[in-house]
Amino acid sequence: MSTGLRSARSARGWSQERLIREIELYARKHVLDVASTASLRVYVSEWENGKRAISDRYAAILRPLLGTTDAELRDAPAPAAPAVADGYDELLLRIDSATSVSPSMVKAFYDQTELFRTMDREKGASRLIDQMAEHLRTLEEALNFAVLPSTRQPVALALAGASTLAAWQALDSGAVERAWRHYELAKRAARDADAPMYLAHAMAEQAYVLSEAGRSALGVSLVRDAQNTLGQAGSPRIRAWLHAAEAELCARADMPDDARRALDAADATIPAGEDDRDPDMLSIFLNGAHLTRWRGNVLAMLGDGEAVGSLYEALGTADPTFVRAKAGLHCDLVQAHLARAEYDDAQTHLRQARLLASRTGSVRQRRRVDLLSSRL
Repeated sequence: MSTGLRSARSARGWSQERLIREIELYARKHVLDVASTASLRVYVSEWENGKRAISDRYAAILRPLLGTTDAELRDAPAPAAPAVADGYDELLLRIDSATSVSPSMVKAFYDQTELFRTMDREKGASRLIDQMAEHLRTLEEALNFAVLPSTRQPVALALAGASTLAAWQALDSGAVERAWRHYELAKRAARDADAPMYLAHAMAEQAYVLSEAGRSALGVSLVRDAQNTLGQAGSPRIRAWLHAAEAELCARADMPDDARRALDAADATIPAGEDDRDPDMLSIFLNGAHLTRWRGNVLAMLGDGEAVGSLYEALGTADPTFVRAKAGLHCDLVQAHLARAEYDDAQTHLRQARLLASRTGSVRQRRRVDLLSSRL
């Protein structure tokens, strides 16, 4: 039985009929031949009930549609590495390959991660699954066989940033175990690179996995450990980001006073100006406008009436390329209007949130939309 296919489909709230429609739409868009609708109904049923193996041709369609790896889709273990006749020759070949990683190649790694980050922000994570997995494999291979610190450090730093992005994408796609493993990889790479900012960032984002799994208090402890790990070594922007993350996690853990204190600390730390990226920490997007939206999110969770003002201010200045973040902003407005019993306004923003969540294929936002729908 392909529990991987069934789980991924269910995570999106799709029926088998919806999956079939999506396969047909994908095939038309990419000029691919697929079976008739009637045959696809049989295939999907047989795939999910273990009566037919998912062929490589259909797996290549299903992976970007559902945001799964091949192993997750087929619910099968990863293939073992092929045996080699001479282990030393193979080892030296890999070491020589890793040693030859040049600064220009490291820059290419960063550029590739940045491209994936931009695509994810605008289009969502599900269609990047294959490319992101291959990118991580390339970086991890280079790091595993790099011998000297002068080679390892830049590759490890590139891997830390790429792994954290891949982890957040996995979390957004509903693949929580994959997200956790990617965060563990990011933390190992950050330690190898001796990069406390990257380590703290990975720890704090991993705290969201705990929070969404129902361990909010443990998530708060982890984000505070991340702050202690960073200390004063990081830039003001990453420290403000950590305070804002703590505020959100405290709100989820029903710790309102701690949440408000953390928000105040973020406000006091964020650098002035419109710049939102730190040259030493490209994973972070944060300025005063972003922080206004984050404050509204936290206040909405706390049921504070001031949330609406902050959220509408953030909506007016939101970057249109941050599509998934805008879906979250509309969800925040639904929550804020519900707290004020303003149901018509809540419905309006719920429709926008649902549309944007569907556009990016975000399972995480879809779950939030469904939860908010149940309150209307």
